[in-house]
Amino acid sequence: MTAAMLTTMVLCFALSVSVAVSIGLAAIVGIQASNANMLLSAKEMFGAINKFPLAAIPFFILAGNLMETGGISRRLVEFAKSIVGGVQGGLPMTCVLTCMIFAAVSGSSVATTFAIGAILIPALVKHGYPTSYAAALQATSAELGVIIPPSIPMILYGVAAEVSIGELFIAGFGPGLLVCGALMLFVWLYCKWKGWGKNDGEGRLGLWPAFRQAAWALLMPVIILGGIYGGVFTPTEASAVAVLYALIVGTLIYREIRLKDLYAILRKSVISSTVIMFIIANAGLFAFLITRAGVPEAIGHWLEQVLTSPVLFLLGVNAALFIIGMFIETSAAIIVLGPILAPVAMHFGVDPVHFGLIMVVNLAMGMITPPFGVNLFAACTVAGIPLDRIVRHLLPFVAVVLVCLLIITYVPALSLTLRDLVYAS
Repeated sequence: MTAAMLTTMVLCFALSVSVAVSIGLAAIVGIQASNANMLLSAKEMFGAINKFPLAAIPFFILAGNLMETGGISRRLVEFAKSIVGGVQGGLPMTCVLTCMIFAAVSGSSVATTFAIGAILIPALVKHGYPTSYAAALQATSAELGVIIPPSIPMILYGVAAEVSIGELFIAGFGPGLLVCGALMLFVWLYCKWKGWGKNDGEGRLGLWPAFRQAAWALLMPVIILGGIYGGVFTPTEASAVAVLYALIVGTLIYREIRLKDLYAILRKSVISSTVIMFIIANAGLFAFLITRAGVPEAIGHWLEQVLTSPVLFLLGVNAALFIIGMFIETSAAIIVLGPILAPVAMHFGVDPVHFGLIMVVNLAMGMITPPFGVNLFAACTVAGIPLDRIVRHLLPFVAVVLVCLLIITYVPALSLTLRDLVYAS
């Protein structure tokens, strides 16, 4: 059964069938090969999405779209530009910083790519940066959308591996700030070397005017994250609060969302949410079948025999996840691999929360690596360029994130210190 499922999935990938459909077809082949009742597929697919924490996904997506249309993202850009935009290379640094702030509410890297990229990619090109560089920078910066909490992949890992989502969120700050700081340092040095961005400070607001203009936008992540960690509401409830806040600010305060805009916002959010939920449903069925076939246990025993130490285990898993992330969508990979690898990681003494951060950061790179990087397609769509033009500028960014991944992997205190402080008190 397992061989039939894997063969079908690989064949579908080779024929460019979508990831969700490929996984679903492989699962159906597995059911047929095991002579199980086909009603099992409906039961398990429904069970995979019938989980309360997953309700946060459509709400966070809707909140991100409301922020984009309601002018919140534009004001965040101006605020970030007022902080770092005055130095050479300040505009690329603004891109990274804005994506980090936006990610603190949206939870989605694709939403971050479209919302911030629509503003900053044209601005970068106008200031003399190559279009391909602007698109590569935006795609990579938007990866912070799944590292800085709240994060949709963290929610998925928490559900799949039965790990506290609140602990994952608080642990995500260290890795997120590390990646953000490393990217900002890299683009500053790179622009110095290339001689780009000497006039990036033109037209930027002062810090105080920009802060006043963005005050309501900046209050949003404070309310959402403060509410979660203060115990006022759960991460799922926080997603609904984010929608309500973005709607009120966009319609009543900034007055940039009109009644006729709501249909397009809701339609876009429903489509994005449906795609993710369809992937989760199919991946849930696939994971159930391979678990019933004993594949997780077999892989776990094999890893224990081949990788005899935590250092080797983490190195091997990172290499495998990096390759898997190139070809399988992040959500699907987490749902399928989380329940398999998390118990093995615990056997090697790796904290499941720390391991979740490793998985999320690693698989997030799949969003910026060909051939199926969704952030790349989104950034290229905004920039209006083909995918092949972005690769040359993309490679240094991938190298920076890889270095950060190694630090996150082998310095667990970066992820766990804040978690331990918060949950010990």
